Amino acid sequence: MFPKYDVIVVGAGHAGCEAAVAAANMGSRVMLVTMNMQTIAQMSCNPAMGGVAKGQIVREIDALGGYSGIVTDYSMVQFRMLNKSKGPAMWSPRAQSDRMQFASKWRSMLESHPNIDFWQDMVKGLIVKDGACKGVVTGMGLEIEGRAVVLTNGTFLNGLIHIGEKQLGGGRAGEKAAHGITEQLVSLGFESGRMKTGTPPRIDGRSLDYSKMEVQDGDEEIVGFSYTDTPKPDRQLPCHITYTSEQVHNILRTGFDKSPMFSGRIQGLGPRYCPSIEDKIERFAERDRHQLFVEPEGWDTCEIYVNGFSSSLPEDVQYKALKLVPGFENMKMFRPGYAIEYDYFPPTQLDLSLETRLVKRLFFAGQINGTTGYEEAASQGLVAGINAHLAIHEKQPFILKRSEAYIGVLIDDLVNKGTKEPYRMFTSRAEYRILLLQDNADVRLTPLAVDLGMHHMEERMERVRVKNENVREIGKFFEETSIAPDQVNDYLQSIDSSPLQQKVKLQTVLLRPGVDIETLAKRIDFVDQFVNKYDKETLLLSEVGMKYEGYIEKEQEMVQKIERLESVKLSDDFDYRALQALSMEAREKLSNVKPKTIGQASRISGVSPSDISILLIHVRN
Repeated sequence: MFPKYDVIVVGAGHAGCEAAVAAANMGSRVMLVTMNMQTIAQMSCNPAMGGVAKGQIVREIDALGGYSGIVTDYSMVQFRMLNKSKGPAMWSPRAQSDRMQFASKWRSMLESHPNIDFWQDMVKGLIVKDGACKGVVTGMGLEIEGRAVVLTNGTFLNGLIHIGEKQLGGGRAGEKAAHGITEQLVSLGFESGRMKTGTPPRIDGRSLDYSKMEVQDGDEEIVGFSYTDTPKPDRQLPCHITYTSEQVHNILRTGFDKSPMFSGRIQGLGPRYCPSIEDKIERFAERDRHQLFVEPEGWDTCEIYVNGFSSSLPEDVQYKALKLVPGFENMKMFRPGYAIEYDYFPPTQLDLSLETRLVKRLFFAGQINGTTGYEEAASQGLVAGINAHLAIHEKQPFILKRSEAYIGVLIDDLVNKGTKEPYRMFTSRAEYRILLLQDNADVRLTPLAVDLGMHHMEERMERVRVKNENVREIGKFFEETSIAPDQVNDYLQSIDSSPLQQKVKLQTVLLRPGVDIETLAKRIDFVDQFVNKYDKETLLLSEVGMKYEGYIEKEQEMVQKIERLESVKLSDDFDYRALQALSMEAREKLSNVKPKTIGQASRISGVSPSDISILLIHVRN
């Protein structure tokens, strides 16, 4: 019934969509299997993409030829650049999306790809022969053969929904759970665990009084996510902010005895950085209120997402508590919040390519690896799709370094350190974040996508070439052009900066605190005449390069030191247990992870610097 496919992707969430596109754009014939064709790329939780560090990931996905940035730009209803008051390494784009447009745009882009086929069914098992994955078995008993398989099961593996004392089998509200895969993988020797996530109630926006809330508008300038010429909205929808109160908390506490969180009915650990409202009340008992973000779900719907009110308490308790929130007095609820518990597989069982160590040509991406968030899932899907294609052609895997991308940090953390709670990306996790700006992802990564042979990257690469050339031109102008005191002192005094006593190079002025290219150009005509031919992103990239040159050089020196460790290879059959000088924990961790290099070994939790010194001596001998 089916031809043999190059790559089979199981699941059509954010990870599955990017995996399918990545493999297809490299030339693989792809089968995307999903339980429901109507929920492809569904935003199961909040209708937003990006945020702190997550926005950088979306831009990296776009720079590598993925589609998440394009889809977000097409479907956004509001855009904000977060952390603008901090340094550029912290700036993070975030967009509120139209939930229905987001999924619709993703589906149309997938369907327009000639290399992608679809099948609607549950996958209940894998075809494994001779230690390699050869295909999947569907719920209807159909076998689909493939040369590689990518599992992106999200929250569906033995998913269990909790609302108060009620338990419902399901991977998402109104959708059944997937059974069979966990049991088969465990029988093959994989270790599995349970994790938990949650979602807040959905509210009828027509019943809310927004005059009692704070308005949160989008930025005037919409930067967007994609480095291509995507359309941006000509207007934006506002979000709103309101707060819980001690009365709200007291109502919520009346349901704690029926909470699956506190009764022990939920075994899995939930996300530390996105806790439920009941968890926040317990953990931060000293706070008398918590912020709630009232977020629209799209242009043509009145449905509202109450960000910050994730809950698994009984429906009536959620309802009574929300009615006490300012602006929610006449609130009507579409559906209550709930918690969902699901199976995951500790990612220390993977190589950095996201291929499993136990079964060749089987790849895991997304929440199956213990992560949380659309962006983290999508980036893993992209890497898994690329590596599935490379594996079937027996080519070296594509592995991003920690110094190259937030995606590299994410995967390196998962594989080397593992995670016992849903992993979320933060800028603080990246030690080279000055190198990993949100506006230089194309410069960092698009050349890598071209080298991989990713289709349709020629125009993108030409944009990168022009951008690099423009950055050099701007830098040269500021390094070589002089400015006299009478041309700039009025401006310097207006910002409380000491006046010049003699001519200096423009770069000297730019390096002063409070000075930037944009405001300098507004005050000095000849600067304005030069820079007005460049776009803002290129100007910012040039400015950051000049202002942070010393820091960038230090980070690059650190990268070079680490890369020397990365050049020291370790064989897969290295017997760490025989090396008695290593600590017991190091022997156990190294034997389990089987690092490819000394550099990777140094990042494994529990392996100390002295263990690395011993390894280096042993390898050199």
